[in-house]
Amino acid sequence: MTTPSETMEIKHNLQQNRFEIEIESHLAVLEYRLDAGVITFTHTGVPSELEGRGLGSKLVRTGLDYARAQGLRVVPACSFVASYIQKKPEYQDLLKTE
Repeated sequence: MTTPSETMEIKHNLQQNRFEIEIESHLAVLEYRLDAGVITFTHTGVPSELEGRGLGSKLVRTGLDYARAQGLRVVPACSFVASYIQKKPEYQDLLKTE
């Protein structure tokens, strides 16, 4: 049996610069800003009602996959994103270096 978070679609809301998942009228988001080939992930927000479902990680993975597909460098201004990248070597090549 699949849980709602396994089947929930992540939407890329270009107008509000975020990736989002809506479940049970609650919205989990990964917010970012774009500037000259760099995507800065600024905030990951998961309402307490949705915690423990891995939604934050799903959002970050989607955002990082998007960055790779678009050829963007990544700045993890959000501590959750930074922690995720630190644990996932396959994404560390995306980090913007000075």
